[in-house]
Amino acid sequence: MQPAPNLGRVSTDTSPSSTDATGPDEADLHAADVAWDLETLIADDDVDTLLDRSDELTDQLEARRGHIGDLDAGELAEVMSTMAELQEVQGRAGYYAMLRFSENTADPERGALMMRVQERSTALATRLVFLELEWAAVAPERVEELLSDPRLDFCAHHLRSMHRYRDHLLSEPEEQLLTEKSVSGGSAWVRLFDEQTSAITVELPGELLGSDEPTVEAPLEQGLSLLQAPDRELRRTAAEAVTAGLEPGLRTRAFIFNTLLLDKSVDDRLRRYPSWISERNLSNEASDESVQALVDAVVNRYELPRRWYSLKAQVLGVDRLADYDRMASVADDETSIGWDEARTTVLDAYRSFSPELADVANRFFEERWIDAPARPGKRPGAFCAYTVPSHHPYVLLNWTSRPRDVATLAHELGHGLHAYLAREQGVFHQSTPLTLAETASVFGEAVTNNALLAKLDDPNARFALLASTLEDSIATVFRQIAMNRFEHAVHHARRDEGELSVDRFGELWFDTQSAMLGDSVELTEGYRTWWSYIPHFIGTPGYVYAYAYGQLLALSVYARYQQRGDEFVPSYLELLRAGGSMPPEELGRIVDCDLEDPGFWDAGLDIIDGQLDAASDAARAAGRL
Repeated sequence: MQPAPNLGRVSTDTSPSSTDATGPDEADLHAADVAWDLETLIADDDVDTLLDRSDELTDQLEARRGHIGDLDAGELAEVMSTMAELQEVQGRAGYYAMLRFSENTADPERGALMMRVQERSTALATRLVFLELEWAAVAPERVEELLSDPRLDFCAHHLRSMHRYRDHLLSEPEEQLLTEKSVSGGSAWVRLFDEQTSAITVELPGELLGSDEPTVEAPLEQGLSLLQAPDRELRRTAAEAVTAGLEPGLRTRAFIFNTLLLDKSVDDRLRRYPSWISERNLSNEASDESVQALVDAVVNRYELPRRWYSLKAQVLGVDRLADYDRMASVADDETSIGWDEARTTVLDAYRSFSPELADVANRFFEERWIDAPARPGKRPGAFCAYTVPSHHPYVLLNWTSRPRDVATLAHELGHGLHAYLAREQGVFHQSTPLTLAETASVFGEAVTNNALLAKLDDPNARFALLASTLEDSIATVFRQIAMNRFEHAVHHARRDEGELSVDRFGELWFDTQSAMLGDSVELTEGYRTWWSYIPHFIGTPGYVYAYAYGQLLALSVYARYQQRGDEFVPSYLELLRAGGSMPPEELGRIVDCDLEDPGFWDAGLDIIDGQLDAASDAARAAGRL
């Protein structure tokens, strides 16, 4: 089953004005009626029927045991077609269970369904371990001879990628054991973390939420969203509430993290990966050296976020920002955004770029492919689930009616459009490596922000939007690389020092965030525990640098669009339709980006430097400096 390409969200602030003098009603403000329809995933079947069909397909594949290396191209195409059907069937059952669980992680029935699907799917995967091992044993020359046959085009890049793991595979009994134990091992700890973080609540002043009660218990997402509020005292109150909300269960989450760090270190040692990040890089089709070049390029430009935060302190009228000021809106006031207005804003922006994309995006709204309201027990954050090529994607949000949520919607719809257009590539090639998975989402945000900017004449409104665009780049590039540095530090510390205490996690978090921020932001003591709700560290170690990769690539792609105009649109749509059917370097060439150029990352960082200059100029034009 494919993972959701976007497991968490680094979103932006935008400032669309209200389209209705009376403002949105309560249902619209909270997107109360925006729920997805998951039943189409299993159609007329039920989960067990789909899993029974998976058993039958696995039986067919097992009949090929011992003969994978002897197959000709036509026979290998038959095997891969059966495997494609198996992944489709399993994917429908797996995504149905996972998405229902995401709606309410506190519901034991949903948790039990997801576990049943995982257990049965893992049992089948254990039986099919031989396929990967026998394919890995095929000589490289024979692999290329087979894959030159057009009958294997539908899976050729996938098979080449599989073959790259040949030096990191174990014996069949060892692989079977690791596969079978995975449900009660790593994935169980990830599920526990999800349940723990979904249950986190914050106590906020009732007046903030329209309640007569002195305090109201609210989801963590609601507390985090208040860090964008223009009022500094409100931001400080929200930050203190978040810190207090993170305290219960903190040791449990630290233990989960420790356990998974240890589990990964053992796996890396057994599979002979040279570093903690090597497996992720191999999955992303990127060399350790190229990823380190990206990290180094970003770290060497840490002065960019420091310059912005120093300037922002002047704009906000404070000597120095605190951590809870970083995401503060620079708008004079921040209007709540209703769902209908957000929908219109985003669809109009996509339509200004490509009517075809806008028409597909509209289907997400019309055909109930989105689940939007923030609810107790719902998985925090936002993501897009590709599901399977024969179906359509789904988007999960936690809508809090903040202007920033508009950009999150544009971002996740970008993922959804990528997934939808790449369906023609089939189950093996629909998804891209994580390094390219953020391209369409960040591009969608850029289209939305620039369409809004073109409509704004008020200097203050223009500054607010340019500032939010810059802050998105800073959060997506620099903060994510700082989080990559935190991951690097904790993986090494766990391997060198043994189990890490809550205080040690906090120290490493504090140090790596401080390295990025310098003297421009004061980190409060409470901020030391804020690593503990971030799911990427737990479920997809090494993921976060893909945000920086994707943001810098998307900025470069958008720059090409600005240079070439409408003639660029077909190339961009070709990129989306290509999915993961070729290596990242070839995908980049479709949109005139040379990912093998050592200067590529610096060129992308220069674009962010230009965003900083534009925001600074807009601040002066608005009289904010």
